[in-house]
Amino acid sequence: MLELLRRDVLAAAPKLLGWVLRTGDLSARIVEVEAYRTPDDPGCHAHRGQTPRCATMFGEPGHAYVYFTYGNHWMLNVVAHDAGNAAAILIRAAEPLTGLEAMRARRPKAKRDEDLLSGPGKLAAAFGLDGRHDGLNLLSSSELRLEPAEPPRNILTGTRIGLALGKGDELPWRFVDADRLRWVSRPHPRG
Repeated sequence: MLELLRRDVLAAAPKLLGWVLRTGDLSARIVEVEAYRTPDDPGCHAHRGQTPRCATMFGEPGHAYVYFTYGNHWMLNVVAHDAGNAAAILIRAAEPLTGLEAMRARRPKAKRDEDLLSGPGKLAAAFGLDGRHDGLNLLSSSELRLEPAEPPRNILTGTRIGLALGKGDELPWRFVDADRLRWVSRPHPRG
């Protein structure tokens, strides 16, 4: 995965589907991701260059880029491309596997288990992620890591969510495990 992350964020993003995110007793299967890159993506945090907020995106592939947004949500990304060439894959949603009680405790407003990790802010909250996790090597860290698992059989592609018009909203860089739509954030891609 490291070499794929290094080469091409658009090729690596759908390959992350099915991987397992793990921290302590919590684990979840990744079912939805979005790709972001420079220099041709106005939806990417690093589109205008390196800032303190997006500095991790310019680092080594396979590391966590965790940022705070909308004044109350943390978001987890996997850094891609070579150092100095910013790109990342946003982990948008996952299917909980273990540690559901802890996830439910961290996400008391979730009415169903399908709502625990069905969005990037929800996922980070359920996993207890914040700025302390920024920069961790997700391929080798014992604290927070990604583990390979069975890839999905069917992948849907769609446009990314939450971007302003003309800011990359039309790019089909969202990838979803079509067989696990109940765990995916809304709206679901068509196809």
